[in-house]
Amino acid sequence: MWETVELRDLRVFLTSADELHFRRTAERLDLTPSRVSQTIRELEQKLGAQLVHRTSRRVRLTAFGERLRSEARPAYEELTGVLESTHAAARNLEGTLRLGLFSAPAGGPHLLALVDAFDKLHPECTLEVTQLSWDDPFAQLREGDVDLMASWLPLEQPDLVVGPTLSRQPRALAVARDHPLAKRERVSAEDLAEYRVPRFEGWPKEMHEAWIPSKTPTGRPIPSQRMRVGERDVLDIAVRVGRGEIVHPTAPTAARVMGEYFDLVFVPITDLPPLSSALVWRRRASNPRLRAFIRVARDVLRDAESVRGGRAQKMSLPSQQALS
Repeated sequence: MWETVELRDLRVFLTSADELHFRRTAERLDLTPSRVSQTIRELEQKLGAQLVHRTSRRVRLTAFGERLRSEARPAYEELTGVLESTHAAARNLEGTLRLGLFSAPAGGPHLLALVDAFDKLHPECTLEVTQLSWDDPFAQLREGDVDLMASWLPLEQPDLVVGPTLSRQPRALAVARDHPLAKRERVSAEDLAEYRVPRFEGWPKEMHEAWIPSKTPTGRPIPSQRMRVGERDVLDIAVRVGRGEIVHPTAPTAARVMGEYFDLVFVPITDLPPLSSALVWRRRASNPRLRAFIRVARDVLRDAESVRGGRAQKMSLPSQQALS
């Protein structure tokens, strides 16, 4: 019965494999949860294999489900890309697509390649890239001032979709040159309990805890200083770090932004997980220009991954001497 599998069946399954939750899948596809469950059940019958384990609240992929997701997704995206390209040719993508950046490093090393590829495929569409405020970086996305954004992760917001990963970086601590930690080869998250870190009021809690934790791994509280940086963002942080008011857990790319104008030192943090960034958009967004850009982004990032021989991107932290 596999010959009767339809494109919409795969769409429901692949979305469910991303969300692992029938209700969120239904919201994303504008269906009912029961319809999502029924479609998955019918797909299992057509393929003769169980694809998901169901619980009252979530779903989990079986081994067959994992295999179908990994093998079907590239073919599905290629086919839908052809169909959408044909549709776009008939329905011009004229207009403006607005891409917001949480910060310049969040765009990752391939941002310019994404922009160039999109521009070549859709020269009739204008792509605008803008820097978002750190106070509430998601307000402009939610209000429609930008169509999508390059955001740091993790992000667990029900109204937002996390798309392809743009970058992955190790951690570093920005300190003043005369700070007690400046001459260290490396630091631990436990060291943060002795100093004050910035705290941004408008950031989602899950993201803030990943960037700047409120407690050390052993549970010691980390002192913080509330900041509303607005348009000054990196400048204000760099000044406060340089004056010794705060230390700032960040990423190596910040050394190229903050360290270029201020006499700061960036010391590797050994026990905080790497930072990742990704494209993010509103869950119910239906802008054809947005869909076209996401498709281009997946293609460019997949090609970049292939060039690296399938290995995940790893950005090594420059030595302290090189950064200082």
